Amino acid sequence: MLIAVEGCCHGELDKIYETLAYIESTHGRKVDLLLCCGDFQAVRNINDLSCLAAPEKHLRMQDFFKYYSGEKTAPIPTIFIGGNHEASNHLQELAYGGWVANNIYYLGNAGVIRFGGLRIAGLSGIYNGHNYRKGHFEVPPYTESTKRSVYHVRQLELFRLKQISRPLDIFMSHDWPVGVTDYGNKEMLLRFKPYFQEDIENGQLGNPTTWDLLKKLQPRYWFSGHLHAKFAASIPHVGAGSTNFLALDKCVPGKRFLQILEVPHDPAEPLTLSYDPEWLGILQQTNHLWSFDSLPQYMPGPGGAEPFDFTQSDARMEEVKGVFGGGSLIVDPGAFQRTAPVHEAELGNGAYTRVLDEMIKRRFPLPPRKNFVNPQTTELCARLGLTDPLVALIAKNPHATPPVIRETAPAADLNVGQTEMLKMAVSDGGGNPEEIDLDEGSALVDDGAGTLYVVEDYIPGVAAWDSAGVDASTRSSEPDAKKLKLVE
Repeated sequence: MLIAVEGCCHGELDKIYETLAYIESTHGRKVDLLLCCGDFQAVRNINDLSCLAAPEKHLRMQDFFKYYSGEKTAPIPTIFIGGNHEASNHLQELAYGGWVANNIYYLGNAGVIRFGGLRIAGLSGIYNGHNYRKGHFEVPPYTESTKRSVYHVRQLELFRLKQISRPLDIFMSHDWPVGVTDYGNKEMLLRFKPYFQEDIENGQLGNPTTWDLLKKLQPRYWFSGHLHAKFAASIPHVGAGSTNFLALDKCVPGKRFLQILEVPHDPAEPLTLSYDPEWLGILQQTNHLWSFDSLPQYMPGPGGAEPFDFTQSDARMEEVKGVFGGGSLIVDPGAFQRTAPVHEAELGNGAYTRVLDEMIKRRFPLPPRKNFVNPQTTELCARLGLTDPLVALIAKNPHATPPVIRETAPAADLNVGQTEMLKMAVSDGGGNPEEIDLDEGSALVDDGAGTLYVVEDYIPGVAAWDSAGVDASTRSSEPDAKKLKLVE
């Protein structure tokens, strides 16, 4: 199976798909799956854009709304995780994952999915120690504080992921596991990013909680974004085997944002998405651990009165399959439904202030600032007896708007006050220390409609880990070239 891995998307879907089409036409091989490692920016309309945590100069509609509206369709199956620059109000509709557009699937707060027989897991967001042990308390409309804390990784998701006992092929995270830099060419990384030196020495470059997760789960591959740098490493495990780590840059000209890998899989397995019964069983048995408070929450562990081991037996997974009729666990590719209104295509994909001013000038209705319950989440919760966290949060927070399930909103929902609310929503409240400046490393370039973002270091036949400059002496063993080779 040919898999494309992309670092930070930042809404540049058109450019990413154009690059893949270029590779296909040049090398005669079609990519089967695209994995995006966060900052996807699934922005449906200008209200979603106001929920994205970034300085106003970086707020642009970008490309996703065209895929959400149906104007365009993703040419290959696309799976993504969330980062720290997201339309979080949209992603909160799909805490357990789901389709955000035709052929584009979000993995949820954390999740495991199958594609072509491969088990692909992911964790959305970035680490922040201040919020790690809290519950999921944020609900739109966000404050400047909750607009940022909503994407911070929580202990609940790590606890659930640590219950996985069967082998994983791929894991995706937005920020890097702390310590991974010790297993690649750190010197080369520091030549390009010298300001990483202090954080590396202090053990603060990345997420300290996912290092233990990597060592426990031992996936074959681990992909990340966030730090706007390409970096490869091979982490050996006790006994045998290793995890091949690859981080990639953001999608701008001249950056190493995309890598093509050939990953062995069972050719008898169809190239479709399906639910993972082990993960669904874990979700069922840990549903009681949801917390919607901003107070610290502690997971059960040895010595306590509560059960803490939710390892799934074969019999238990058969029970989960029975919930789906005992047959196929294929994720319905037609399950996508629009919830929030679609951005007006004729207004373009430009900067927030320009689009907002144009909407007001031309009397376009502003999208309602409401929380939309997603039918995909509703159905999955009904099947498995799960809690929809967005519904629970709305019930708990009287300031939150009532949930609605509909494709479009009537004009009566719109009011002049929304204009001021939308303007206030994008005030720059500053970021967290672990967040990466979007200007860092390159200028934002408006390169015109026809310019192609070509993969800078695309070298046919060369392993990704070698082309990234990893010194073989830093690895316990050479990666299997057959597994890691690019398109011939």
